[in-house]
Amino acid sequence: MSAGSRMPVRATLAVRNFRRYLLGQLTSNIGTWMQRAAQDLLVLHITGDSGSAVGIVTALQFLPQTLFGLTGGILADRYPKRRILLVTQTAMGVQSLLLGLLTVTGAVNLLSVYVLAFALGTATAADSPARNAYISELVDRERVATAIRLNSAQFNVARSVGPALAGLTVAAFGTGPVFLVNAASYLAVLYGLITIRTDDPPGPRRPRAPGRTRLRDAFRHITSTPELLLPISLVAFVGTFGLNFQVTTSLVAITAFHTGAAAFGYLSAAYALGSLIGAIYGASRDKPPTARRLISTTIVFGALEAAQGLMPDCGSFMALLIPTGFAAVIVTTTANALTQLHADPHLRGRVMSVYFLVLLGGTPIGAPLVGLVSDTFGARSTLVLGGLVSASSALALSVLVKGRIQRPIRITATAPVTSSPFAAARPAGDRQPDS
Repeated sequence: MSAGSRMPVRATLAVRNFRRYLLGQLTSNIGTWMQRAAQDLLVLHITGDSGSAVGIVTALQFLPQTLFGLTGGILADRYPKRRILLVTQTAMGVQSLLLGLLTVTGAVNLLSVYVLAFALGTATAADSPARNAYISELVDRERVATAIRLNSAQFNVARSVGPALAGLTVAAFGTGPVFLVNAASYLAVLYGLITIRTDDPPGPRRPRAPGRTRLRDAFRHITSTPELLLPISLVAFVGTFGLNFQVTTSLVAITAFHTGAAAFGYLSAAYALGSLIGAIYGASRDKPPTARRLISTTIVFGALEAAQGLMPDCGSFMALLIPTGFAAVIVTTTANALTQLHADPHLRGRVMSVYFLVLLGGTPIGAPLVGLVSDTFGARSTLVLGGLVSASSALALSVLVKGRIQRPIRITATAPVTSSPFAAARPAGDRQPDS
């Protein structure tokens, strides 16, 4: 294993620009996921515990990823990513402030929640590709792999810690203050972006995409590179059907176990604990990501999620959330790392837009389906469905992609020829692997 693959986390965090960026993103993402969880609780309160309404508002928030996510990838490859992030993060902060003011003044209604959820999703669709592709411009090549691990870890920590904090905050103060806290959290990421020293980057600036910035180039790159096709295809299924815990946890807590916001907070905290352990474990590993790890962990995740739907009481349900959160983070971190490390640099923004399209853009399909299944068969049945789909898709894709990779593979700028889908994903040159 190369020395770069063992680049210590401390050495990467010592890079001033990356450290400020990472801390700002962590703060903002925690606030964002707090808002998403509080938003679901607000909708349940407004509608009298309607699972379908929660599914609709979640779908509206992620629908722009489906509609505009690929455009966000084009923008990320065409314009300075820092400038894009300053605009999108400001827009997201304004949206949170408006929702918070409407809620604390009592003027909020279901329509306003729908509209503002869609507005937040629109800003996020432009933000996500630039935010992830920007990592490689903040550190030198030796630190890229570790930086990707840390960035993926902070996203997953925020995705799990945010709902837990939201449940406890809502129980103590109501939903309105959560939205205002999220609005304030954007100041951290804006401060980090503004204070980044653009005249002293530790790594070289990435070149702009040559010629026209076309989406079909990204799709051709993905379909001809099995190391990209596997993680992107797999997260399409897992993201749509398996990673709906911001919806399923609130539904199970309130409709199945007949608890309140405080219990939802405790359940989310259990999931957050598992995710935090998974994030630390993933960031500290010095082994490169492999397709075998992605497939096996997805199968384990699916089995754990399906088993959750069979738990008879809140205590056993909460206990199982810990290993489920751990497995979920390993799945998404490994998929993210494989995607970024095998994407050609001049296509990375567009490739990441496709990744986030399938990871988050499937929610407009999955979230209403979760609500419908919950209303028809009960909240716990949604977990069984999500787990079975996640595990079976991993098994199916392992067979399909194995056939693709056994044929000769075109060598790209970042991915060498491999002979098996279960070989370690090792970028060429001095691009270092991730875990």
